[in-house]
Amino acid sequence: MATTSDIRKGLCIRYNHDIYKIIEFLHVKPGKGPAFVRTKLKSVTTGKVIDNTFSAGHKIDDVRVETHKFQYLYNDGEFYHFMNEADYTQIRLLEAALDRPDLMKEGEVVTVLINTEDNMPLSVEMPASVVLEVTHTEPGVKGNTATNATKPATVETGAEVNVPLFINEGDKIKVETEKGTYKERIKE
Repeated sequence: MATTSDIRKGLCIRYNHDIYKIIEFLHVKPGKGPAFVRTKLKSVTTGKVIDNTFSAGHKIDDVRVETHKFQYLYNDGEFYHFMNEADYTQIRLLEAALDRPDLMKEGEVVTVLINTEDNMPLSVEMPASVVLEVTHTEPGVKGNTATNATKPATVETGAEVNVPLFINEGDKIKVETEKGTYKERIKE
């Protein structure tokens, strides 16, 4: 059993007969009244995100997890298939277990959280950023704007990312996986 002081991003807990992963939290100590922790929880089975507030010192049932490196192989429409880099065993996961499946390209190495009690995969953590090639975007017209204007661009995985006007088809860009936003252009 853990308490609210043990809450951190990525912690898996048992709550309302399901397993949730904490994706955001904030310890709040108001001037009047007891302290509490605001959390945003994502169900690892359904992908549903809920907000919850725990009072300070509240007991939470944490789930022991292990992390393993897996390589993304392919998507067959319903499941995403991964291979363990250590022993070459394969697993398949539903799209709900993935945070940003539209940013994963084949061969990408991700971290999979596995429940130690029943060896079931819980969720997939992607790297902080990925490098993707722009496959389609409208040409940007120079001098049209005085501020940071963006345009939509489709990358090789099929995801759509807003990019600056100077990005062209064939450019490689770095995309932040947590928010799905453009970071920088990669020069080769």
